[in-house]
Amino acid sequence: MTWRYNKSTENRIRWGQHSGIGFKFLKAVAKNFILLQVLFLCLFAYVFGALYLQTTHTHNINIALLDYDGGAIGSAIKAAYESLGGDGFPTLQEVSPSEFPQPSDLLSAVCSTRYWAGLYVSSGASDRLENALGGGSPALVYNRSDIITLIWNQARYSTVVDGAVFSNMQTLSNTARIIYSTADRTGALQNFTDTEVLSVFANPWILSSVNIQPTTQGSRAIYNTLVIILILIQDFFYLGTINGIYANLKIYARIHPLRIITMRFLNSLVYCMVGSLCVAGMIWAFRSGWNVDGDQWALTWITLWLFAHLNFQVLDVFTIWLPVPYVPMALISWVVLNVTSILLPFELSPAFYRVGYMFPAHEVYETLLNIWSSGCNPHLQYSVPILFAWEIVALVLSVLGVFRRSHYATIAEEQQAKQFDDRLKVAEEFQRGEDAKLQTPIGSAAQKDQVAIDADKETSLENGATRQRLAAIINKEEREEAQIRRTLSRTCNFGPSFNMPFVGDDTDSDDTRSLK
Repeated sequence: MTWRYNKSTENRIRWGQHSGIGFKFLKAVAKNFILLQVLFLCLFAYVFGALYLQTTHTHNINIALLDYDGGAIGSAIKAAYESLGGDGFPTLQEVSPSEFPQPSDLLSAVCSTRYWAGLYVSSGASDRLENALGGGSPALVYNRSDIITLIWNQARYSTVVDGAVFSNMQTLSNTARIIYSTADRTGALQNFTDTEVLSVFANPWILSSVNIQPTTQGSRAIYNTLVIILILIQDFFYLGTINGIYANLKIYARIHPLRIITMRFLNSLVYCMVGSLCVAGMIWAFRSGWNVDGDQWALTWITLWLFAHLNFQVLDVFTIWLPVPYVPMALISWVVLNVTSILLPFELSPAFYRVGYMFPAHEVYETLLNIWSSGCNPHLQYSVPILFAWEIVALVLSVLGVFRRSHYATIAEEQQAKQFDDRLKVAEEFQRGEDAKLQTPIGSAAQKDQVAIDADKETSLENGATRQRLAAIINKEEREEAQIRRTLSRTCNFGPSFNMPFVGDDTDSDDTRSLK
């Protein structure tokens, strides 16, 4: 295939002649190899640490137990909890009926996230069950669903509460039913001939569920994972596009910083608005019977808009104040830290991971849960201020970064113009020297002929020497220019930039100068 790319093998360093460049190559490869391996090792450890021994932290899930009955059913539930309780089972906290006189009071406590769930035994449940076991009309009208009731909010980490709360409470109810049915009731059963009575005895109750916000759609699994990740990546790619356009058009050296700040802010604001609109639209398009309304959609859109915009500003801060090689590392670290903060409720992770309260992904998810469950996750008193704090701090640093970039972009332009003038001056001086040699006074005609002969002999040698001297001067200027560029790049960078479509090759034309 070399015949198609014949230049690919020309003017190459031979084997054994590249010790200098080979050492630099291996040094750079080794440094990046170690940095990336250590970074991803730490990130994997951080993520897996958050999920480590998740089930053994289930006891941190607190569930209120309220016995309005005070009879045999409540005793059976307590006995079942004694047999099931442990690190892998939620903690039942028995509360007094005087604290929650009505089931609606318990529902309010669950709604306020004081408890993950509430389990209560209805008043008179044991008496109704005993009457049904006695046969007759009480057995016919007996309602199994009005004995034990579970109040919970499935919208709150739905994939977690399905198992940690609802499934465990089902197990508790079934165990309590077995304990109740296997109690010493031979005297009461010896005359049972009614099939309805036997049915009541075999299945005395069914756990009823009061689900504040049923959340069963399949897309719920990615609300706290891929949705957040894609928003962050969406912001990063557009930021790279904007940086590429600014670099191609040399905006920082041509436009006043205040105008740049205004345009970047409005541009990012509109972009994040449209992006969050699409995300909220997709959530609603695939909600699959989820009981949410238009007002909740609008609040979801606004919340995601704020989250997307503050992350755009944060990523811009990374590109301004971090060296270019570390920007991708900062991006992946930011994504992992944010997503880890919402993979699980903090009750199921080691206490160290409560540091996730500071990350915007956790606060936006807390806000969204409050919206989706109609106020039954009331943590706005800290989630919204934290989100706005990130927005304001990142915006201030981004504004300072525009002045910083404009400052060093102007220095770079001035230095480039100075280098061009220096090169032109060197070339002119060199040419004047050559012209002076040709204008040396010549005497007689014989001398002129001799000079012409000597000139013919020395032409080829002088041309070669001239080219070498001029090349040496140009190489010196290029080395100085490269050193200045390296110094400026260490001082300030314009962030990762992508050469995207619709940015033509004539970006440095006179049309762009009209932007001044």
